[in-house]
Amino acid sequence: MRETVLRPKSSRLFRELNSVLTVMARDVTLLFKSPGSLIMSLAMPLVMMGMIGGNLMQNMASGLNFDFGGFMLVGMLVNMLFMMVSMNMTSLVDDHEIDFNQEMLVSPVSRYSLVIGKILGATVGAILSMAGTLLVGLFMGITLPIGKLLLFLLLSPLMCLAGGAVAMLLIGLIKSKRAANMAVTLITMPQMFLSGAIIPINHSSGLLMVLSRCMPMTYCLDLARAIVYAGSEEYESVVLFNPALNFAAIIALTTICLSLGTFFFARSEKSR
Repeated sequence: MRETVLRPKSSRLFRELNSVLTVMARDVTLLFKSPGSLIMSLAMPLVMMGMIGGNLMQNMASGLNFDFGGFMLVGMLVNMLFMMVSMNMTSLVDDHEIDFNQEMLVSPVSRYSLVIGKILGATVGAILSMAGTLLVGLFMGITLPIGKLLLFLLLSPLMCLAGGAVAMLLIGLIKSKRAANMAVTLITMPQMFLSGAIIPINHSSGLLMVLSRCMPMTYCLDLARAIVYAGSEEYESVVLFNPALNFAAIIALTTICLSLGTFFFARSEKSR
C-alpha cells in the first residue's frame, strides 16, 4: 500500500524536475546559438566594471576606511548577476508570442517549473558575465581570495533566483518585448545605486533607506560582502546586517516576488 501511495508522488516530482531541466536546457541552447547574447554577456562587464567602476575608483576611493576596489568588485559581481538574469528573463515575452508558454502551462506541470527553469537558464548567461567581471577586475588589479570566491559562487544561484523573481513581477504584467526591456532597465539600474553595489549606503535615510531595504539585491550584496570581508578589520565598515538576517530577507523577498510574479504571469497566459 505504501509503494502505491509513494509512486505517484515520486513520478510527479520527476516530471517537475524534468520540466525544469528541459526549459533550462532550451534557454541555454538558445543562448549559445545567439552570438550577440554571448558578446553582450562578456562586453557588459567591460562597460560596468571597467568604465563606471574605474571612474569611481579614481574619484571616490580616497578618504574611505576600506578598500574601495574590493568593495566595488563584489558589488559589480552581484549587480551583473541581477542585471543579466533580469534581461534574459524577458525571453518569456518571446515565448508568449510563439505560444510556448501556453503549451507548457496546459501540460501537467507546475507553472513554477517553467519560471524556475527560465531563471536557471538565464543564470548561465549571468555567470558568463560574472566571469567577464572577474577578468576586468584582474586587469584593474582587483582580485578575491580563491576560497571566498568559491563561497560566492555557491551563493550565486540563490542571487540569480532573487533577481529573476524581481523581474517576474514586471514580466507577468507585460506582453510587449520593448516595454519589458524598458521595465527591466527601470528596476535594475536603480537597484545598482540604491542597494550599495558601487556607492556605500551606510548613511542612507528617509525614502532612499526604505527603498533600499525593499530590494533583494541589498541583502544579496550584504551577504556576499559578509563572506568576502569575514575576519577583516573592514568588516564593520562594509557589512550592514547579520548574515543570518540577510539570508532570511533574501528567502522572504524572493518567495514573495516569485509567487506574485508567477501568479500574474500564469493568469495572463490562461486569459488569452
